[in-house]
Amino acid sequence: MGIIFQILVVYFLLLVSCSANKSVPAFFTFGDSLVDVGNNNYLQTVAKELGFVNFTPPYLAPTTVGDVLLQGVNYASSGSGILNSTGSIFGDRINFDTQISNHGRTVRAIMSRIGIPAAQKLLRRAIYGVATGSNDIMVKESAPAMSEEAFLDLLISRLKLAFTTLYNLNARKIIVTNAGPCGCIPFEKDIHPLPKGSCVRLINRMAHTFNDKLKGMLAELNKELQGAKFIYVDIYRILLDLTQNYVSYGFENATSACCSFAGSRGGLVPCNPLSKICPDRSKYVFWDPYHLTDAANVIAVRHMMDGGLNYMSPMNFRQLVQS
Repeated sequence: MGIIFQILVVYFLLLVSCSANKSVPAFFTFGDSLVDVGNNNYLQTVAKELGFVNFTPPYLAPTTVGDVLLQGVNYASSGSGILNSTGSIFGDRINFDTQISNHGRTVRAIMSRIGIPAAQKLLRRAIYGVATGSNDIMVKESAPAMSEEAFLDLLISRLKLAFTTLYNLNARKIIVTNAGPCGCIPFEKDIHPLPKGSCVRLINRMAHTFNDKLKGMLAELNKELQGAKFIYVDIYRILLDLTQNYVSYGFENATSACCSFAGSRGGLVPCNPLSKICPDRSKYVFWDPYHLTDAANVIAVRHMMDGGLNYMSPMNFRQLVQS
């Protein structure tokens, strides 16, 4: 199923206000259900997300043409991952390689519309968001053919190639979220019987190792690629703090889904019209088996906007916009 958290859905909405004063002329989004605003509505898939009016338009929408491209495009697809095979059991999805290729087409269209010099200026001032990897990690748990180390190195090498391609397409300000603590979501807790308050250690360990490799790779790119600003977002640390210290943030439940259909924590079946909704969603950390509630999203976004180096490296989002 799609990645666990919808933090960036709120996060990128904040970019709209930034775009209003032209400090950020456009933003382009890549990834999975974390940031899919409607592309999967045009695919035959069970990992569909609702389209939101105020977000950067999905690439596959027939109206995403002409001047609309100048404000940015969302290429994300629920169920996708870094590897092309990830999410295949859920039907059609736009794999990460294809998302990058689609952006190349957008870049060429923008250059054709406003000319190469103006397009390069726009693209280099734009902000790019990438949220992918957690689906690959959750799939690896059930596909042990490759060693964990080799698998994670493969993910990092594929990402590095994709990021270099984005840079060659004039991207300079690129925000990359790491893998969240996938082992703490209601879905994983329901399929792995655990003591109250525990998370699936194997999955979280893989995510932690992946994150260490990702952070190192982004630091290398910042040194190797002139003018590049790759920002590492430590979603893992933000959300682990949120789930472990939920009471201090005003929540009452950090283990179960507010929208629940089956499973002791509501994690076995996605939210649907027959699901039971909790009385007060603002008191729950998780909305459904995989995603956060709006209240939890807001807290996470605050850390991203103005957080210190413990959450955002080498700068936070507000500093990136002003750079």
